[in-house]
Amino acid sequence: RMKKATLIATLIATLFSQTLIPSAHAATKGWRYWGYYQAAPKATAWKAAMTGPTVDIADGSVEGWIFTFSSDDVPSTPPSVKPNFASICGKTKPEAGLKRIGLVIDFGNKAYAPKGEKVQKTIVRCVVTAKESQGIDVLAQEVNVRQADSGLICGFNSYPAQECGVEISTPTSLVKK
Repeated sequence: RMKKATLIATLIATLFSQTLIPSAHAATKGWRYWGYYQAAPKATAWKAAMTGPTVDIADGSVEGWIFTFSSDDVPSTPPSVKPNFASICGKTKPEAGLKRIGLVIDFGNKAYAPKGEKVQKTIVRCVVTAKESQGIDVLAQEVNVRQADSGLICGFNSYPAQECGVEISTPTSLVKK
């Protein structure tokens, strides 16, 4: 019994030390990248995509992208526009053999925009596409997509102009006080 109690106390202490004492590195660095979110048909909230955009998406879905910053202390955020298929695609009539996908591309916060680059206006569109189209196809119908050789999405419509998923210092406006 003593071993079991010691083991439980050790596990609890380990969990508390990991959650209550953030590393110094976590507070000072993070990554700037394109975050990918999805909302299934009739969903009202974004879900972070667990795969890349080369998966099938259902008619009535909403695809979301945001240029974001994330570190252990500053979690990434979903696009600023809610994934409301009816408001994005409600005026677009269904067409035989095609599907309608809502698309939101949020160019993010100027606090973490690359130096010398201007944050572009959020794009909200209803994309009518082939039934077999995947997320990357929907995206490419609306913006010029720049990818790394690895497949990582680097930029939309030349934003950012050159970088791809870089580590940066946490912008001072995002540091928790």
